[in-house]
Amino acid sequence: MANAMETTRGTRMPREQRREQVMSVARQVFVERGYHAAGMDEIADAAGVSKPVLYQHFPSKLELYLALLDGGIAELLSSADEALLSTTDNKERVRATMRAYFSFVADQGSAYRLVFESDVMNESAVRERVDRAHEAIAAKIADVISTDTGLRPEQAMLLGSGLQGLAQVAATRWLYSAEPRTPIDEAADLVSALAWRGIRSFPLSHPPAQ
Repeated sequence: MANAMETTRGTRMPREQRREQVMSVARQVFVERGYHAAGMDEIADAAGVSKPVLYQHFPSKLELYLALLDGGIAELLSSADEALLSTTDNKERVRATMRAYFSFVADQGSAYRLVFESDVMNESAVRERVDRAHEAIAAKIADVISTDTGLRPEQAMLLGSGLQGLAQVAATRWLYSAEPRTPIDEAADLVSALAWRGIRSFPLSHPPAQ
C-alpha cells in the first residue's frame, strides 16, 4: 500500500495538505461529472494518489462528497454573513446579499453545483445539509427583517425565504444565460433592485413596537 504521505513524484506531504489536495481535485470531478458518474478510481488518479490512500482519508465516496458539500455550504454561509454585516443600510444589505450569491455561482472553483444542483438529493444526508443551509440563510435575512419591522417571526421567515430563493434562482439562471450575458454586478444589482422594491415598505407599514 502506498504511503499516505507520498505523492506520485515520491515527495512527502503533510496529511492535512494531502487531504486538501484530494478534496480540491474531487470537487472538480464531482462538479464536472456529478456524483453518480464520478468514480473513486478517477478521483485518485486525478489527485495523484493510490486508491487505498484515498480511502484512508475518505472511507466512501459519499463521505468525500459530504465533506465537499459541507465546505461549499460553509463558503456560502460565510459570504451571506459578510454581506448582511457589511452595512446597516438595508438597501445595501440586499445588494450585497445578491452579489454574494452571484459571486458564489460565478466562481468556477466554488462548490455551488453541489449546493444548488446536486444529483444526489435523494440521499438524506445531502438533502438535510442543503435544506439546513437554505434555512440558515433565510433565518439570517429574517433576523434583519424582524429587527426593522413589527412582523411576527414566522412572517419574517417567509420573507427571508423568499429573498433567499430569489437570490439562488436568479443567480443560477444568470449563470446559464445565453451570451452575451449581462455583466455580473449589473445582473446582481438588477435583481437586488427588484427585491428592494418589494421589501423596502415593510418597516413603514409594519414598524416595530416601541
